[in-house]
Amino acid sequence: MLLQLVGPAAITAAIASEAEAAVQRDQVQEALLRDLEAARYAADRAFRQYDAADPANRLVAAELEARWNRTLLRIAEVEAKIAEHDARTSGLERSPPSLAALAGDLSAVWSAPTTDARLKKRIVRTVIQEVIADIDTDAGEIVLLIHWMGGIHSELRLPRRRRGQRNSTAPDIIDAVRQLILIANDDLIAGLLNRNKLTTGHGNRWTRERVTSLPSHHKIPAHRPAENGIEPWLNLTKAAAHLGISAKTLRLAAESAEIKALHPLPEGPWIFSTAALDGPGAQALVERARRVVKHPARPPLLQADLFSSMA
Repeated sequence: MLLQLVGPAAITAAIASEAEAAVQRDQVQEALLRDLEAARYAADRAFRQYDAADPANRLVAAELEARWNRTLLRIAEVEAKIAEHDARTSGLERSPPSLAALAGDLSAVWSAPTTDARLKKRIVRTVIQEVIADIDTDAGEIVLLIHWMGGIHSELRLPRRRRGQRNSTAPDIIDAVRQLILIANDDLIAGLLNRNKLTTGHGNRWTRERVTSLPSHHKIPAHRPAENGIEPWLNLTKAAAHLGISAKTLRLAAESAEIKALHPLPEGPWIFSTAALDGPGAQALVERARRVVKHPARPPLLQADLFSSMA
């Protein structure tokens, strides 16, 4: 949402800010040049006064010489300020096309996996001057007035959460966790939910802590390995090894509903009950898989001798 608002507004604000900064740089440079001109005029005048003084009058000559030296120091001081100003402002001018390219760079940097929260906060502080929040009671919305750098303003409206309202996790996600917890720990479940692009009720990515808190709120038993080593639920690989058939054969049977299995997520594991694997349907699948005859490779045909025997 931030990048959608930043895109056009940031370019306009940056162009306006660059134009304002350029005017300020020109004004400072003009003021320094006027100071240099005045200092050179004062030095020239002091030199002429010193040159016209009577050398015999040592007190007057010494005072005029000191005054001339002060004006020369003033010239050097102003020239140093001009050089510092030029060094500080050189390379700051940016054309509108280069500023427009910054929007794409911002999107790339923001979406990069190496960009952490601190860098994103720095980006926000760089492009946003302040945010003023207000409440529209009639519409039930929070109104955010965003002041961008450069003087551009944008209005953003967000739904206001009412008293007693909660951002609950979707029921289908709860059902998926209820099934995944049969074979997976919280870390693995968090990875599976993120792989399927599922988020929490607040729109956040899943972590182990968030998955751990979900079963406690919905009274889902936590995943615990069986004490006797015989797991009541198996994934596809372990279930295929339990039956002694290939994982592909078992998956195809599960997809065709030939054998009962759970598949809570499109990009997730198949879950098989050990009781169902020991049932007649699974055993029939095993017998049929074993009856498949693998034809041996045919021996290569002997190539006919192109030449008659010389014997």
